[in-house]
Amino acid sequence: MQYKRFEDIPVWRDGIELTVNVFKITAHAVFRNKGDIANQLQRAALSVPNNIAEGFERGSTQELINYLYYSRGSSGEVRSISHVVLRMEEFANHRSQITEIMELAESISRQLAGWLKSLKDSDMPGQRRFTEKDRQSQEQRKSAATFMENVKREAQKNLDQIIKSRQVSAS
Repeated sequence: MQYKRFEDIPVWRDGIELTVNVFKITAHAVFRNKGDIANQLQRAALSVPNNIAEGFERGSTQELINYLYYSRGSSGEVRSISHVVLRMEEFANHRSQITEIMELAESISRQLAGWLKSLKDSDMPGQRRFTEKDRQSQEQRKSAATFMENVKREAQKNLDQIIKSRQVSAS
């Protein structure tokens, strides 16, 4: 599926949810006087959807790939900081919320990995360099590939019928 706006991308939406959850939990008093941990967690979480959006808006597949890697790295950073927080006794009352944040961050990492794989396997140059001629050419390639698959399928059916009829006449 091709998205026209980054706001329609499910992993971007999950990144927004992650960020909101992080800001909610870091608003608790227990995060005060713990150094920069709340701010670092907030910045890492906010970086997840922002990098998806920036990469999408850049317009080339290679730039999108780069920004998706940044986003995935930030998701890993959220998980890493969450591991630290989980081991601190002061945060015992917030373990379930922190665990949910970690699980969502991990889900985002998996989604990004899948998207990255599909982008790397794609021969599309990205919207910035994807002209109408490129679109037509891609449609023609798809159409030709579908046609060839149908021809192969029909040829195999015909071959199977010939073999079957020869077996029947031989017996």
